Order: sequence, then C-alpha cells, then structure tokens
Amino acid sequence: MKKKFIVILLACFVVALFAESVPIKMELHWFPQAQFAGFIMAYEQGMYEDAGIDMQLSFSDGVGSPLTKMLDGEIDFCTAWLSQTIALKSEGADILNFCQVLQKSSLMLVSKKESGIEKPEDMKGKKISLWSGDFTIQPKAFFNKFQIDYIPIKQSYNIYGFLAEAWDVASAMYYNEYYKMILSGANEDELNKFFFSDYDLNFPEDGIYTTNKTYTKNPELTHKICEISLKGWEFAFQNEEETLITILKYCDEYKMQTNYAAQKWMLNVIEESIKYQTGEKRTSWGNLKEDDYYKVAEILKQQGIIKKIPTYSDFYRSGE
Repeated sequence: MKKKFIVILLACFVVALFAESVPIKMELHWFPQAQFAGFIMAYEQGMYEDAGIDMQLSFSDGVGSPLTKMLDGEIDFCTAWLSQTIALKSEGADILNFCQVLQKSSLMLVSKKESGIEKPEDMKGKKISLWSGDFTIQPKAFFNKFQIDYIPIKQSYNIYGFLAEAWDVASAMYYNEYYKMILSGANEDELNKFFFSDYDLNFPEDGIYTTNKTYTKNPELTHKICEISLKGWEFAFQNEEETLITILKYCDEYKMQTNYAAQKWMLNVIEESIKYQTGEKRTSWGNLKEDDYYKVAEILKQQGIIKKIPTYSDFYRSGE
C-alpha cells in the first residue's frame, strides 16, 4: 500500500511539473498591426497560457533582425519570410520552419491605367520603383521572365512619387502601400495590379521559425505553438470587431499612425493569404507546400543569392 502511494505521489509530481508554464520568447518581424492579428489574439485570449506556455510576445524595432536574435539564443521563435530563411539555411544556419502562416505573396507592382501599362511587356523602358533586399527578388524574376529592360528607381516606404507620376510603376504590399494609394485619392478602377502570385512567382511570406536544436529538444512545444497560433488566426477572422479594437490598442502603444479602416483592409488581405489554396478550415492551414518551397529556392539560386538548395525535409517540419 505504501509503495502504491509513493507511485501515485510521483505521478502527481510529474503531472504538476509538466503543467507548469514554459517561458517562451517569440518575436514578430515588424511593428504590431493586423498582419500579426492571429498571434496577438491568441496571446490576448490566453490560448498560449491555457496550453501551459508562458508566451512572451514581442515585436521587431525595425532595426534588429528577429532571425539573428533567434540564432543567437536571445529568443526561441520568430516570424520571417521564406526567401530570407532559405538563404540563411543555405549558408548553414540552424533554422527550421514548422508553420507557414501566409500562403500567398502580397508583394505587387502597380501602374496607373492612364499610363498605358496594361500587361508586363508594357513596362519595357519604363521607370519602375523598387525597394531593396528581399523585396527585389520577385520583381527581378518577373522582369527576367518577360524580358523587361527598365529604368530602376529607388523607392522609399511611401507612394507619393508614384501618385505624382515621378515614375510609372511602383512596388507595393497589397495590405499596406496599395491601400494607401486608395486613401490618397486613387480609385481602384484607375489602377492596374500585377500580383507576382498571378505570374507563377508566388513567394509565401510570414512563417514561424525556430532552431533545429529547440525543435529536437521539444517538438511537442513547436506543434502546440503552430496549432495555437492558427487558432488565434481563426478567432481573429471570426471576431473581427474585437480583433481590430485590440490591434489598434497595440498600435497606439507603439505610436503607429493607422486607423480602423486600414487595419480592417490588412486583416482581410491576410485572411485571403492564409486561406490561399488551403480553404476555410483551420486544420488545413499552416503547411509549407513542397512545390512552393522549391520554386522560391530555385529563383534564389538563379539570382545567385544561394549556391545550394537545402532539402525540403531539412528545412520544414509539419506543425501537426
């Protein structure tokens, strides 16, 4: 009887041990906005806490890289773009994707209809504004595909030059700069949208990353974070009003200049991206498609950004 009591006592101790919250640090790769609504709502609704995870959610300051912090051991998880992480993995970085949140690229080119630019070939010889870094990979692949020689213009993070017709074609994120064009007085029927995803150049964007070391140590934890984060996105889409009010509170704390309408637009675009070719059910979200992975990797190799393509199985683990 005494032996049985000891066994039960030990079992209770083990259960209590694993029931304790696990302190976890995850950093999102930009300032708070509807782009990260699912993570924010999962946190605010106590979903991570209910799963025994003491989630410490933070946002990038726009200067330091969450990926660098993760690889240096300062944080456990972060979000990042697929193009960034494949390049790091190719260089030997200990990095792993376990939840591909966004399935569709929101990066695009925009022209005014009055410019006569109706199709890719019409961009030849035109002034085209581009951002730097990862934001140039898809445009360059697009220009190469359609053999477009153009006049490059360095673009800042505003759209005033485009509206003033200082250049013919502008880069934009559908959930951000494109909406700003409309707010500034341009009508949607006056603009031509060139989504790279429509030209077989889709680059899935935000995914959740960790290191192989962290994953190997506790794969169940990564599975939980993927599942809970996607559950947070489901909640955000089903409770739009509450979500937007919460997002705006976060934006106010970070002194971001935005408004309800802008965040609503962003949330709707992000929903479209998460459900792109996956459907309405949360259980089908979050997977990195092998074809998408190799398509992005091949373009990175063609542009000389990477020399060797990491295998899909080394780069991605299903969060299920």
